[in-house]
Amino acid sequence: MLRPGQTIAIIVLCLLTFGVVMVNSADMRVALVGSDQPVPELTAAGIAASRPTIYMVLAMSALTVGALLPVRRLAGGASALRGEHEGLRPLALATLAILLICALVYVPGLAPEINGARRWLRLPVPGLGDSLSVQPSEIAKWAMVVLVAWAATMRSRFLGRFWVGLVPILIAVGVVSVVIVKEDLGTGALVGLVGCVMLLAAGARFWHFMVFVPLAGLGLAYAVLSSDYRMKRIMAFSDPYADPEGIGYHTIQSLAAISNGEGFGRGLGHGLQKFGYLPEARTDFIFAVICEELGIAGAALVCALFVGLTWAGCTVARREREMLPRLLVLGVTATVAIQAVINLLVVTGLAPTKGIALPLLSSGGTGWILTSFCLGLVISIDRTQHAAEELPTPVAA
Repeated sequence: MLRPGQTIAIIVLCLLTFGVVMVNSADMRVALVGSDQPVPELTAAGIAASRPTIYMVLAMSALTVGALLPVRRLAGGASALRGEHEGLRPLALATLAILLICALVYVPGLAPEINGARRWLRLPVPGLGDSLSVQPSEIAKWAMVVLVAWAATMRSRFLGRFWVGLVPILIAVGVVSVVIVKEDLGTGALVGLVGCVMLLAAGARFWHFMVFVPLAGLGLAYAVLSSDYRMKRIMAFSDPYADPEGIGYHTIQSLAAISNGEGFGRGLGHGLQKFGYLPEARTDFIFAVICEELGIAGAALVCALFVGLTWAGCTVARREREMLPRLLVLGVTATVAIQAVINLLVVTGLAPTKGIALPLLSSGGTGWILTSFCLGLVISIDRTQHAAEELPTPVAA
């Protein structure tokens, strides 16, 4: 019987392979009469030589590296580093480093403005086209999972207390989330939500979080009300057909693609909405292309893969006895699962449009590589659980 870590590796490979094929399909376009510009073809040779395939190879390499890392040994060493004030100084320094990474989008010349926001860094890399797109918020998202797991472990004996336990870590999560929200509301909210889930699992009290609910609600309301394009997204969600050629266009085209797929789909490569009708077809709305071309079966397969990935991750977390690895597994699993749910809700018109990708399927080099690496860490923890279970449980004197 497969271990949960082996199941995760197989599912990641399936999702990445599926992603390569569907991104190449979404990249298809109609050739202009008299144009010499090459048109991508959905063939085995074309897919093998495509940029998404390069990213898939890098992602699987990152998964392998993560799976081979001695995560349990590193976690044990990190747990022993109880410096001054039980890890408060390293927590502050790590938070500052993450904020500096997020601030790179404001460096002139590094991050062009796209759709009214600065989210991507353009770095020239030979062999990957004109440049490599790196999303600092993606780096911050995964760095916060590691940081919260470590900080909660360091301060585990204080987490039940409000000021000295929960507040310092929650400030770090909140500050990073607020900085990300300025350019990327979806990812910022995801970071905050996952951080809260991890802290609750670590032993923080639920009613302590209730104190911050009004503040968080006011912050989200301000982030939406102060942004014209976010307000338009809320209006489009409430009634996309009030302005079908304007703010409601994106949602309507996504729903049209899903509807066009019907039961069995139009066939791989034969979707119509991707030909200039559905914006962001290869990234945020790749699921709509899957539904149109592969129908209910394709949509069900995607959902089943994410359910299986979540189940396997939760199984690893449930079996883990050590706190830091358990929180790390929980954070990685929750990040992938919640991000997938948000994307599926957006694509199906059940939530306002957000710039958040479908993990391991939507086109994206940074996302594929970092997500795979972090899932590799989960595999590493699962791989060494058997040896850890054989160690005697410490008995209190």
